[in-house]
Amino acid sequence: MGLQSVSLTQSDGQVSSIIPSKIICIGRNYAEHINELGNEIPDEMVVFLKPNSAISITLRSQLGEPLHYEAELCFMVSDGQFSAVGVGLDMTKRELQTKLKKQGLPWERSKAFDGSALFSEFIAITPDIKDWCFQLSIDNVVTQLGHQQLMMYQPHAIFNAVSEFMTLNDGDIVMTGTPKGVGTVSANTQFELSLWANVPFTVFEAALLGDKPIEQLCGNPEIVKQWQAK
Repeated sequence: MGLQSVSLTQSDGQVSSIIPSKIICIGRNYAEHINELGNEIPDEMVVFLKPNSAISITLRSQLGEPLHYEAELCFMVSDGQFSAVGVGLDMTKRELQTKLKKQGLPWERSKAFDGSALFSEFIAITPDIKDWCFQLSIDNVVTQLGHQQLMMYQPHAIFNAVSEFMTLNDGDIVMTGTPKGVGTVSANTQFELSLWANVPFTVFEAALLGDKPIEQLCGNPEIVKQWQAK
């Protein structure tokens, strides 16, 4: 299998294919997700890796066991900073992960397998963009709704902490963790992952409470990516 690529749209509209050398994943970055899985809040940032071969365009429901989805805000590295943003799915073999955690073993067998990372396109970040909000809908039902301000570790803190012990190469992708609402992928379901910029936290809270859908509050998203589960 050759090296896998993702799509990057520059601020001038030019589209290019980028080959990440690795995917850096931040675990347990949302308190409510930690609680829903019955984990403890860690003293330090949880970091694990996925290889380039993990990247896929196919959303599978089974790979030896049922797969779980985790929708995440993702950043691409360039010139020593997070230069582009997208959204993605961190696919997990939850049964295997639970077994490995109980044995005190690394997670890679449950997290870094081929087909375990799916991404939208990435778009260039401009200085006036902040406060990212993202939503996962499955068969038109909102399943996960996340906001940058819910993250225990903000993007700049993640970049600095990872850079202390690992070189971040141009094109590398950092997945920043998932909010509550993870679950099992069912075959033949439609996944839609959307991303909005400059969403005040009060607006996100209104959407979270169900006062109005995020689409009514914020308009069209910057990114929409769809997958049909196999």
